[in-house]
Amino acid sequence: MQLKIMMPKKKHLSAGRAPLILFLCQMISALEVPLDLVQPPTITQQSPKDYIIDPRENIVIQCEAKGKPPPSFSWTRNGTHFDIDKDPLVTMKSGSGTLTVNIMSEGKAETYEGVYQCTARNERGAAISNNIVIRPSRSPLWTKEKLERITLRNGQSLVLPCRPPVGLPPPIIFWMDNSFQRLPQSERVSQGLNGDLYFSNVLPEDTREDYICYARFNHTQTIQQKQPISVKVISVDELNDTIAANLSDTEFYAKSHRERPPTFLTPEGNASRKEELRGNVLSLECIAEGLPTPIIYWIKEDGTLPINRTFYRNFKKTLQIVQVTEADSGNYQCIAKNALGAIHHIISVTVKAAPYWIIAPQNLVLSPGEDGTLICRANGNPKPRISWLLNGVLIEIAPDDPSRKIDGDTIIFSNVQERSSAVYQCNASNEYGYLLANAFVNVLAEPPRIFTSADTLYQVIANRPALLDCAFFGSPLPTIEWFKGAKGSALREDIYVLHENGTLEIPVAQKDSTGTYTCVARNKLGMAKNDIHLEIKDPTRIIKQPEYAVVQRGSTVSFECIVKHDHTLIPTVTWLKDHGELPSDGRFTVDKDHLVVADVSDDDGGTYTCVANTTLDSVSASAVLSVVDVPNPPFDLELTDQLDRSVQLSWTPGDDNNSPITKFIIEYEDAMHEPGLWHHQTEVPGAQTTAQLKLSPYVNYSFRVMAVNSLGRSLPSEASEQYLTKAAEPDKNPTAVEGLGSEPDNLVITWKPLNGFESNGPGLQYKVSWRQKDGDDEWTSMVVADVSKYIVSGTPTFVPYLIKVQALNDAGFAPEPAVVLGHSGEDLPMVAPGNVHVNVVNSTLAEVHWDPVPLKSIRGHLQGYRIYYWKAQSSSTRNRRHIEKKILTFQGSKTHGMLPGLEPFSHYTLNVRVVNGKGEGPASPDRVFNTPEGVPSAPSSLKIVNPTLDSLTLEWEPPSHPNGILTEYTLKYQPINSTHELGPLVDLKIPANKTRWTLKNLSFSTRYKFYFYAQTVAGSGSQITEEAITTMDEAMASRQVDIATQGWFIGLMCAVALLILILLIVCFIRRNKGGKYPVKEKEDAHADPEIQPMKEDDGTFGEYSDAEDHKPLKKGSRTPSDRTVKKEDSDDSLVDYGEGVNGQFNEDGSFIGQYSGKKEKEPAEGNESSEAPSPVNAMNSFV
Repeated sequence: MQLKIMMPKKKHLSAGRAPLILFLCQMISALEVPLDLVQPPTITQQSPKDYIIDPRENIVIQCEAKGKPPPSFSWTRNGTHFDIDKDPLVTMKSGSGTLTVNIMSEGKAETYEGVYQCTARNERGAAISNNIVIRPSRSPLWTKEKLERITLRNGQSLVLPCRPPVGLPPPIIFWMDNSFQRLPQSERVSQGLNGDLYFSNVLPEDTREDYICYARFNHTQTIQQKQPISVKVISVDELNDTIAANLSDTEFYAKSHRERPPTFLTPEGNASRKEELRGNVLSLECIAEGLPTPIIYWIKEDGTLPINRTFYRNFKKTLQIVQVTEADSGNYQCIAKNALGAIHHIISVTVKAAPYWIIAPQNLVLSPGEDGTLICRANGNPKPRISWLLNGVLIEIAPDDPSRKIDGDTIIFSNVQERSSAVYQCNASNEYGYLLANAFVNVLAEPPRIFTSADTLYQVIANRPALLDCAFFGSPLPTIEWFKGAKGSALREDIYVLHENGTLEIPVAQKDSTGTYTCVARNKLGMAKNDIHLEIKDPTRIIKQPEYAVVQRGSTVSFECIVKHDHTLIPTVTWLKDHGELPSDGRFTVDKDHLVVADVSDDDGGTYTCVANTTLDSVSASAVLSVVDVPNPPFDLELTDQLDRSVQLSWTPGDDNNSPITKFIIEYEDAMHEPGLWHHQTEVPGAQTTAQLKLSPYVNYSFRVMAVNSLGRSLPSEASEQYLTKAAEPDKNPTAVEGLGSEPDNLVITWKPLNGFESNGPGLQYKVSWRQKDGDDEWTSMVVADVSKYIVSGTPTFVPYLIKVQALNDAGFAPEPAVVLGHSGEDLPMVAPGNVHVNVVNSTLAEVHWDPVPLKSIRGHLQGYRIYYWKAQSSSTRNRRHIEKKILTFQGSKTHGMLPGLEPFSHYTLNVRVVNGKGEGPASPDRVFNTPEGVPSAPSSLKIVNPTLDSLTLEWEPPSHPNGILTEYTLKYQPINSTHELGPLVDLKIPANKTRWTLKNLSFSTRYKFYFYAQTVAGSGSQITEEAITTMDEAMASRQVDIATQGWFIGLMCAVALLILILLIVCFIRRNKGGKYPVKEKEDAHADPEIQPMKEDDGTFGEYSDAEDHKPLKKGSRTPSDRTVKKEDSDDSLVDYGEGVNGQFNEDGSFIGQYSGKKEKEPAEGNESSEAPSPVNAMNSFV
């Protein structure tokens, strides 16, 4: 079985056109007679009509033909028989009519110039070739000539003639110099169609010694060179009168160098004519001279230029229309225009036509007794003449045939017989050429035969046309029928298309179109049939197409292409870039569904196409990759319109790298004052390429430009040329002018000097002027060098001065400067503040008042007043000793101030001094004041000792800061039950001289919480808390010991101890890793309701208000059960820490604890026991 795959012919052909083209091709092939049948000759290959040969190579004249029996060949030369056997240099290829003339060994090509025609003949007729004109190519040398130097004035027009030698074919002309570099051409200078070089006007740079015209003969691969032409362009000022007079008579000095309107150099006159043949390229040319250089325009009178066939060449001096037709005939107008005028020229175009086919005669196969026609129809301008030949002989002198009738361009055949077989030639000719066509009439009687291979398998994509071939032959012409399946009926044309060449077309093939089709050919001599198999496949689709991507240079981009296809087909996926192969670069990686491009460069931008091919179809999808980056630097910086205070800068933008330029940044360098340092000048929008820049005098400017887009800033451009502006007087004066004395008898004038950029010229100096503000003195001035300070000596102390500093340079003075107020040097104040008195506000705050010092006595700028105060002695002990002095400064002219942070119940001394810029004045007389008593601090410590069944003893130390005379201590306590609920609160007053107290009649084995604080007449101080437990009675201890001796309890306790040990190990590990124990919540749960919050700023505790002091905990509230106490905050309870507390049990199970204000654990005081605590006691401690 033969497999035939139906693929689309061309990607650009529509689905409808592809079957049509295939159908036409098959129609032509159906008319061909099989070579195993008798048939007249047919020319299959021949040399071109106009055959230009290379004289250095052998001449090969082709003539190939087919026929049955095989034809014989003969040649004519120049209309007479060419006897090949008589010329030893000419041989004919065996089985062919192709001639080879061996001129490489001997002979000349010119000997074989002429018109050749080949005839192929057999028993059924003779076919002839075209007339083949053989001409050897020629590349003659230039004739020798002496060329004199051409001298002309600036602005004149000039034509340098080329006049190449006549060659075959005509040479290609171009102008170069001695270095074989093409001469630049422009609207002003260009080469004409005749090869001459035209100058609309000359410039001095056109002067050179080597204007050389070259002629390249492509056929012989040779280049011929004309003698160099020398041109000298000069101005009138360079010529003296004598030379000018001599030159005025030459042909090269005919026109003025002044500006002038255009005139045409070619063509001449106002009108001309042009004739061109149909199908050729119409070239019209107009070249004008003038100053300024003229511009050329083209129009067609009474019509428009064909859009798709019109092209402008040579800077619009040449108009070309390709594939010209008769409709392109008409008047074409070229217009040359410059600022001084315009001129036009009309070219009348006539399009002639060599003969061209309308209907060319086709081979005709007839069976005996049939009728037929040969048609030969051609057109041209003028109308061609049609003539017929029979077997190479004019039909008028050929033997008569009763079955043949000639009617102009048609031959009619009727009731043909075998003897009617022949080859007919149709010749259509006019003055511009001819057409020759061979067409045979072959009379045969043959039964049908089918050429398409049996059981051919066609595979077609669903929803596309299917064309099933059934190439056949027979005479008479067979009829064709198609059947589907073994028992199917003939296929009708309402669903299918039956073509004359036997092809069956299924316009839209579906899955149910699959099957076996049978083609049957019949004529009166017999029948032939053939089976064709059709399979329908699913189309290939790209279900995930690559998408448009914008990436920055240097990054990676990925394109995805996922293909779905028929499971019986194997697709191949190919990636293309800009319709070509991917670059052979390791940066491009292709896997199953992706194309990855790494390290993207500018060259990687373009269109990437994923092409999925199977044996039946091809689909593609494309995406554009835009590579973006910061712009390339601008270039070609140019300075124009150079003025004293401005200049215009222009530049050419660099590539924007696919991201539009949003702005340009312009910077400048001052090579005179700050070389190498670039400063910001200005910014302009991205669409602007010029900027008017403001300049300062006496600066050696260079500029550079940077482009900015959305991705960033480009590198700086190359620096522009330098531009030195002229010197001028300074535009501004120094800033930051001040007058301050460094000594009591001087005035130091300082200022911020101008920088070099601001100096505006050489010789920068400063004129310093001063006078007393309140006096009638004239200004005193001094011109100093480029410094920033001047000292005026011998001034009175602290006197106001008017000061000004003016800049000047060699070009003049800056504008009048502003006047600044300053003062001469200060001295220490002479007088102390008077009437100092103190008002004590409370125990920690006092207010001080004083009288101001007279301004004249201050002798300087008043800075403020300074209070020195110190605690001299304690009112409680009367122990007089000096304490470190403290200082408070009050800015400005204030006459009172507050002294905060005083200690209660203390003796203070203070004095006040005035301060100026020089220092402090004398101190005022000391004033003494005392602060009243305040509330005391918390007792320094509190601990419980000697616990018994019903008593606890408390020991404490007095407050470290009593802040007055202690009047008494207050002790409050309340029991805590096993659920941490608080019992009733007991309030007890203790004399101030006590440091130990025993509480009796307490409940046994009960935990108590104690609140303890001191009092003065000012109120209660901060409290300290503690917890303790009374001991158990002996019966309870006995019962507990009995339980403790039980095995099950011992096991339980061991398990608890093991669990505690594991928890301690975990906590230790967490602590070493920076973890924190979650005790904060439990501390909050056990918090004392009277404990005050901690201040956020310094971590100290806030003070109690009188309304909240000594509030006991309510019954039922939760309190910690720890045996340790902290100052002014709550320690973690024993419940939280277990055995981690700092305490032990006595033999009777009572707890010995000690208060500690530190986090470190301290040894317990009191009676210590070397015995381990009872498990029962340990459990009680956890209750």
